[in-house]
Amino acid sequence: MGKVNRLQKEQKKKTDAEFLVDAIVTGMLEKKGNQITVLDLKPTGKAPSDFFVVTHADSHTQVIAIARSVEEEVERLTGEKPVYREGYTNAEWILLDYINVVVHVFLKEQRDFYGIEKFWADANFRNIE
Repeated sequence: MGKVNRLQKEQKKKTDAEFLVDAIVTGMLEKKGNQITVLDLKPTGKAPSDFFVVTHADSHTQVIAIARSVEEEVERLTGEKPVYREGYTNAEWILLDYINVVVHVFLKEQRDFYGIEKFWADANFRNIE
């Protein structure tokens, strides 16, 4: 009982966007997303959302698997679905837009090429081990 109350208190401290980020990271970890990075964009004052969550995979198949896992975990844990999704056809960069949080699942070569984290250098970064 004490453990459940502690978890509920921790969840109440988090914003909806932060809870959504946790669900997204869980989905990425389920399918072994590489170098998961959470960018807190709020300090920039000019971002299109509060957070970006970025990861990459080594194959097209894994890119799709990670994105699907994110969608499943987010819906299971929060009941939310992305308002926009793009990139499943070529599976090189899948974007899932949850308004306050945008998910980027890249093929490794595409992540290296676009360097999305460099564009938001003034954001707060958190790397997931």
